[in-house]
Amino acid sequence: MSGPFVVDNSVVMAWCFEDEAGKYADAVLERLTVAEAMVPAIWPLEVGNVLLVAERRRRLRRADSERFIALLRQLPIVVEPEDARRALGDVMALARDVGLSTYDASYLNVALRHGLPIATMDRDLRKAARRCHVAVV
Repeated sequence: MSGPFVVDNSVVMAWCFEDEAGKYADAVLERLTVAEAMVPAIWPLEVGNVLLVAERRRRLRRADSERFIALLRQLPIVVEPEDARRALGDVMALARDVGLSTYDASYLNVALRHGLPIATMDRDLRKAARRCHVAVV
């Protein structure tokens, strides 16, 4: 199966940390050779925060973070702009309805609005996606 899809940060960060990597994350990365991924506006901040925390805990060096960011910039990942009305309206309502954080619901919202499948390693997000009839990659 190819075509565009939504990818959440749980998958993206598995590409950075060997102890989180696995066949699923590798398969999603491979899919990016033939398809484009979409992410909500929150995604770059989530990536940056995970990398900064990893640096502070000495799990990564700054150079490792910069190298990983450079690699992400080469991938066909499209950051969808977000407006406050949608974030405080549709996304918050969706989060409430399916029991997710607004951060996780923002990925599901992108998938729902564009009719795209979602790639995630987050169990709660997978469950919510299925409940909303969103295919999971």
